[in-house]
Amino acid sequence: MLRDAKVQISMDGRGRWIDNRMIERLWRSLRYECIYLNTFETGSEARDKIGRWIRYYNERRPHSSHGLLTPEEAHDRRNPDLKVAA
Repeated sequence: MLRDAKVQISMDGRGRWIDNRMIERLWRSLRYECIYLNTFETGSEARDKIGRWIRYYNERRPHSSHGLLTPEEAHDRRNPDLKVAA
């Protein structure tokens, strides 16, 4: 059925590792910078601490892949018109 609809079944096509590397880097950073360094007594505490770390990661932590800008700064530089439109 999928082949009849010309749907590609595998995600192993050309370029897939590139799509995945950024999220793999995020998960690695989350594990080493947050999860492995903290103990969480409850699910609510884990959600709160991980949420704070993700905000830090996006808003304050510089990334070498963005020329030492935060993801938020890099996004604002790439799309200055989007900020005005919002």
